[in-house]
Amino acid sequence: MLISQLQKLAQALMAIAITSPAWAGNLSIVIDDFGYRPTQEQQVLQMPAAISVAVLPNAPHAREMATKAHQSGHEVLIHLPMAPLSKQPLEKDTLRPDMSAEEIARIIREAAAAVPYAVGLNNHMGSAMTSSLPGMQKVMQVLSHYNFYFLDSMTIGNSQASRAAAGTGVKVVKRRVFLDDSQNEADIRVQFARAVHLAQRDGSAIAIGHPHPSTVRVLQQMLPTLPADITLVRPSQLLNEAQLVNPAPLPSDGKTRPLKPRNPFRGGAVCRVKVVPVPATRALKVISDSIESNQMVQEISKKLSVKFHF
Repeated sequence: MLISQLQKLAQALMAIAITSPAWAGNLSIVIDDFGYRPTQEQQVLQMPAAISVAVLPNAPHAREMATKAHQSGHEVLIHLPMAPLSKQPLEKDTLRPDMSAEEIARIIREAAAAVPYAVGLNNHMGSAMTSSLPGMQKVMQVLSHYNFYFLDSMTIGNSQASRAAAGTGVKVVKRRVFLDDSQNEADIRVQFARAVHLAQRDGSAIAIGHPHPSTVRVLQQMLPTLPADITLVRPSQLLNEAQLVNPAPLPSDGKTRPLKPRNPFRGGAVCRVKVVPVPATRALKVISDSIESNQMVQEISKKLSVKFHF
């Protein structure tokens, strides 16, 4: 009887293995500021097609690099300048919270014309703009007419992009890691490893970098060594996934460790469960019967029985 139950369990598990995709963390990498450095940018375009690029609409090589990126299979975003909180010279057509809806619509319209094949938009700088709910509501209303998604570069913690997008149909994803705040290669490697660990821990992560020579070198070295449980994806592939953001910091040594279980009932004792031994034959029967009763497993099992004569 035990042998029979083991055979039934093995058959059911094989059916599950065939129909269930392997778990993988999804990592998205976006390279900003495209359109100014054709040499380094061309090196980025030789990387896996899942690496996406964000093109500054007023850059001298914007149209050229957006077209080349699209032809190479890379996803293209508009890297739109938005006003920062810091005092510094603003680029042409930088979005500001006090702009009218008509002016914002004009700037986005011209940016879309300058960056062909774009499917999304992310902010260049923008701490003042993205933290303004009225300002971002005007942006999202315009984006809803283009079917663009918005990648929030998260240049400020209290970004209002997600709130502003509510009811517009515009989908928002968020940056988790900046790869190259420091252009030191060792620092970039640390940030790359951090992005990988976040993707493994939380299921997905988006990292943003720039076409600096040091960043390009690190990506060339580290992309071929990605762990087997990490899949490179475009940002658009994360739009319909729940972005599970675990606020717990990663360990300082860069290695993930399981979090200790926490009692959710404040001040109450943890309930103890009395464990009663169950005979192996009984446990196997319960497991195999439960799996066998699944309709999809039944269909797969029938096909396997015909093919392999179980």
